[in-house]
Amino acid sequence: MASKDDTQAKAPPETRNVVQFLRSSKSGMKIRVGALNGKRVDYFKGKSAVKALLSPAYAKVKNVPKVTTEAEAEALLQLSIQYAFYLRVDRGAATGSSTSPRHVTVVPLQQFAQDAYFVWLYEGSQWTTYAGGLLMVALMLAAVMFPLWPPVMRLGVWYLSIAMLGLLGAFFGLAIIRLIFYIITVVVASPGIWIFPQLFADVGVIESFVPFWEWDVPKKKAGKKKKAKAPAGANPEEQLANNGGAFIEEVGDESPEQSRPGTRSARVEEVPDVDS
Repeated sequence: MASKDDTQAKAPPETRNVVQFLRSSKSGMKIRVGALNGKRVDYFKGKSAVKALLSPAYAKVKNVPKVTTEAEAEALLQLSIQYAFYLRVDRGAATGSSTSPRHVTVVPLQQFAQDAYFVWLYEGSQWTTYAGGLLMVALMLAAVMFPLWPPVMRLGVWYLSIAMLGLLGAFFGLAIIRLIFYIITVVVASPGIWIFPQLFADVGVIESFVPFWEWDVPKKKAGKKKKAKAPAGANPEEQLANNGGAFIEEVGDESPEQSRPGTRSARVEEVPDVDS
């Protein structure tokens, strides 16, 4: 039975380029961590892979099949399964707490679906990992073999370390001096003066020392402008001019007796009998 490496080696170059794009950070896919046969693995959801193939980042990749619809993306992802770059899995319960990786198991039917999960069997390019490992080994050997360095190199490292310590000390000294000067100016000339006010700001190295000093004046926040009210007693024409062509006329409250129309009442009077 052929191993996964042999199966992946049979993949066409275009399919391999697609898989390399999906495995890289350029795809923007959400990678989850699971446990397959007691080993930590990365897996993803099919929907995120379809979105990655329809993204503008994929359109910029060279030597890959063109994808314009979800159907084309699903067909291309189904083709990649045949070369064992990833396999469909079922997601189970967590290995420990709710935040722990979940158990995943490979399913017999390897059919792509957007709502399914797929575990990565392709590790991608490992040259950065190898380069980082070699660099760490070289640095450790250089530190261990420091006594064997030539005198000129050891003297250069000593001067470099002294320069770094001096620069760090000068920075802390400047910070303390500007704080003391600010406290003095707060008492003598309120609201106080900051030397190099941009020293701790998120700016460039040169901009940190410009300007040389500045008053510690708080920045005013832009408030809402109040609408101008028409003066009391103004006639309607003046209100129209002040309010831009519209005015509101205040109407005083009327008493219930004044606002309610008069009710009609009937009165019966006794009329004395008149002798005929």
